[in-house]
Amino acid sequence: MSSVLSRVWRARGSLSSPTATETLVVYLSRALSTSSVNSGIEEVKVGASSSSSPSLSLNKPLLLRRDPNGRNVQWVFLGCPGVGKGTYASKLSNMLGVPHIATGDLVRDELASSGPLASQLSEIVSQGKLVSDEIIIDLLSKRLEAGDAKGESGFILDGFPRTIRQAEILEGVTDIDLVINLKLREEALLAKCLGRRICSECRKNYNIACIDIKGENGNPGMYMAPLPPPPHCASKLITRSDDTEEVVKERLRIYNETSRPVEDFYRSRGKLLEFNLPGGIPESWPKLLQALNLEDH
Repeated sequence: MSSVLSRVWRARGSLSSPTATETLVVYLSRALSTSSVNSGIEEVKVGASSSSSPSLSLNKPLLLRRDPNGRNVQWVFLGCPGVGKGTYASKLSNMLGVPHIATGDLVRDELASSGPLASQLSEIVSQGKLVSDEIIIDLLSKRLEAGDAKGESGFILDGFPRTIRQAEILEGVTDIDLVINLKLREEALLAKCLGRRICSECRKNYNIACIDIKGENGNPGMYMAPLPPPPHCASKLITRSDDTEEVVKERLRIYNETSRPVEDFYRSRGKLLEFNLPGGIPESWPKLLQALNLEDH
């Protein structure tokens, strides 16, 4: 691998030493920094209703650093596998004009490339295990290098950080404005993951699951309509190799063990916006925008 982060990792064995960390800071500060951190910035208040976030509220809004045209935000999406991070991050990416960088997509692209990491990644993904910090940072660094060459600034990260160590690395090199933590009840998550389908030709995502959970014991019901493909994709749908009940449950277990502390990490810094998905996209998208004080024109 030719990326700077990979060379640092291999040379030092870890990112804990001052020399390695300083080298990482120099590189990622250049690759991740916005173009207007110190000038032309306005403060934008982002809040959430008291029912969706104990970390942020309308009484104590988070002040985000953004340039006047709404670009260059530095946001992170957290949430269990299958919760919909990619869907909502992608919609916000298009709306705000910043790149959506999903480490899951980077892994899948590497798998499809038949490169040197493909066989190793295939075994890890098929078992529902977490990809190592070394591999994730290497893939992310290559994506950042490519974006830096194109003049990208700002980002919405999806799938990184997944561990406290990754969060500390990211905090050491850039200032994250906001961390959006999507939450969905586990029974809906499982059904949603098992219903996911991908068009083998256009690679777009669909979902054949119709989730209809009745309210009981004081808990509200939930309905999530399927997201069917258009006719020209219907005969080309495939299932991701890791979308089996056994693998999905293992991924949820690992997430609870390793990634929940990341929520606490950002909660303690006042940057965590917890958002409980009330249903599918038609119900959730406008409420998420309301929580973010954004309008979709």
